[in-house]
Amino acid sequence: MADAVFRIFINADIQRVWRELTKTGEAQGAVFNAWLHATGFAPGEAMQMRTGSGKFVMVVGNIVEWNPPHCFAHTHRFTQHDDAPCEVRYELKSVGSGVEVTMKLTGLPEGTKTAKEMTSGAPSILRNLKDICETGRPKLGTRLLYAVFARMEFVLPAKCRSEHWPLAKPEPIRR
Repeated sequence: MADAVFRIFINADIQRVWRELTKTGEAQGAVFNAWLHATGFAPGEAMQMRTGSGKFVMVVGNIVEWNPPHCFAHTHRFTQHDDAPCEVRYELKSVGSGVEVTMKLTGLPEGTKTAKEMTSGAPSILRNLKDICETGRPKLGTRLLYAVFARMEFVLPAKCRSEHWPLAKPEPIRR
C-alpha cells in the first residue's frame, strides 16, 4: 500500500472551502462535478459520489472523520474497479488570509487503476477547489470537460448503476 500527500493554498475563508468540499444537494465542482450523498456525517456513516443524473455511483465509502471545518476523511472505492479501498483525508488549516488544504491519500493499492487515478486526480481536485473558492467557478476548460462527462454518462459500466449500490445506514455492531 502507498500514500500520497498534496497541498494547496486557497485565498478564501475556511468555511467557504469546507462547504465546497462537503456540500450536498448540488454538484461538487472541485470533485469532477460529482454529487455527495451520505446517510449522515459522523464516523461510520456511508457515503457515495454519484453522477449528476444520479443513475451512476462513482465512489462508495464510509466517513472516517468529520470535524467541521478542519477535517473530512472517508474510505474511497471506485465502483468501476475491483481494487481495495483507500482513504481520502482533507485537512483544512487557516493560514493568514486563507486556508492551507492538505489532501492525504493513504492505503492506495499499489499498481492499480485506483492508485493511478487517485494520484493523477488529486492535483486537479485541489486546483478546481482553489478556482471555485477564489473565483466562484472552475476554469472554462474544466467546465467544458464536465459538460462532456454529463453527456457521456451512458458509457459507464453497468456495474456502476445506482441500483447496484444502495445507500443505506450501516448495521450497528452487535456484541
